[in-house]
Amino acid sequence: MTFTLYVDEPRWRAHQQQVLEATPGLVPVIKGNGYGLGNALLAAEAQRLGAGVVAVGTVNEVEQVRSCYSGDVLVMTPTYDTPDLVPPEGVLQTVAHLERLRSLSAAGAGAGHRVVLECLTSMHRHGLSETAVAAVGELLDGVRLEGFAFHLPMDRHGGYQPAGEVSAWLRRLSGLGLPTNVAWVSHLAPADLASLRAEFPATTFRPRVGTALWLGDRGALRARGTVLDVHRLTAGTHYGYRRRRMHRDGWLVVVSGGTAQGVALEAPRTVRGPVGRAKALAIGSLAAANRHLSPFSWAGRQRWFAEPPHMHVSLLLLPADVAPPQIGEELDCEVRMTTLHADRVAPLPPPS
Repeated sequence: MTFTLYVDEPRWRAHQQQVLEATPGLVPVIKGNGYGLGNALLAAEAQRLGAGVVAVGTVNEVEQVRSCYSGDVLVMTPTYDTPDLVPPEGVLQTVAHLERLRSLSAAGAGAGHRVVLECLTSMHRHGLSETAVAAVGELLDGVRLEGFAFHLPMDRHGGYQPAGEVSAWLRRLSGLGLPTNVAWVSHLAPADLASLRAEFPATTFRPRVGTALWLGDRGALRARGTVLDVHRLTAGTHYGYRRRRMHRDGWLVVVSGGTAQGVALEAPRTVRGPVGRAKALAIGSLAAANRHLSPFSWAGRQRWFAEPPHMHVSLLLLPADVAPPQIGEELDCEVRMTTLHADRVAPLPPPS
């Protein structure tokens, strides 16, 4: 009995094709848990799409992607190792510090390390500062420069214009006599890219796209847990690890899917406005009373956790007047895809 991610393959692939056609130069991003689908599966999809280059998060992800994909691989997290690290052929390193570029350049006579230089944007995560970029020109002889990268904030709050930030950087680089023929960008809307292409017609823009490509049509992806057991419990009966007590007669449903699969895992969120804060307060108040709404649904409604999810299973409560599921039936589960580790990924079966 497993926790399964079902994929409506025709619908999912139709969405990929739409994104590909609307995004010239698209670079599929394959990283982490593979957006819930797995890195190997996404690498095979990138191969099917004909992508000439993909981007991974870290150097540790290269091997798995390479097992299903034959093109170039860009590692987006900067490498900090000293020069004796020689990445596999076809791997492009991101460099965000002068010391790293200097060591690669010194060791690169004949090696020709392929590098993408990341510029420090208003995200202030990592990248070469304006001062550092001014010293780049003298360090390029021993490397193969594959372009400059710009990782941009997603939030447009306060009128932020990401295209303007990229434009300013490209003008700055050009003024220093550095080549601006390739720009790797993230989190730009189609209108932003169109504006930049019009302003810099000699620059090839390579938008790195992950979420919008793989998860842009969430209706094509459905996570479901399998019912493992169903128990009828009367009021006052104890259950679970913490020996909670049933307040009234009802059903205890044991379903596959717990923290190991990413069920009910959350990351901190930015809350804005009175409505958002009110919702956050309401959820916090319920949690203080040990009331947690589960992501599992049955009979048209989201159901309450009986207690926090276990590693591989969750316990759910159903009122006595609701007909429970049978062992072996599946419950829909709304899960955060970037924390999902399904037991299996399978084609969506036709409606019964």
